[in-house]
Amino acid sequence: MKARLLTVFVTSSLLLTGCSVVNFLTPYKIDIPQGNEITANQVELLRVGMTRAQVRFVLGTPLLTDPFHKDRWDYIFRDSRSGVLRESYDFKLFFNENSLVRWEGTFFPDPKANQIQKTKPQPPESNLMSMPVNPGDPNSKDVEVKPLLKEGF
Repeated sequence: MKARLLTVFVTSSLLLTGCSVVNFLTPYKIDIPQGNEITANQVELLRVGMTRAQVRFVLGTPLLTDPFHKDRWDYIFRDSRSGVLRESYDFKLFFNENSLVRWEGTFFPDPKANQIQKTKPQPPESNLMSMPVNPGDPNSKDVEVKPLLKEGF
């Protein structure tokens, strides 16, 4: 009797622990951003009255063209990492026949604008090409810089 009870208890505990292991052993999910990346620069190029071909040239082919709403294009972007949604952008365009009427939604901020401002070259403090050089003065520490254009470099 005790052996049967012990066998049932051990078997049921092993089966129940097997159910909890299923949540621990999940398949690997690849991190693939999906959709259209619409940036602020692309949205700035949009104008009311543009044709569908012009909009497709600026933004690319829409991810979703709804057969029930033929005058609406949806540009959708989703980025999920390890099954968790990190970024989501939905951008919608509305047409009246073949001309763009309006647009709404969220889009990527322009990363290049921030980079350009950060890496904008600073003007030189002094222009070595136009600095006066006194070759006769032995205490002069300035060096004359000559362009190498005449030498073919």
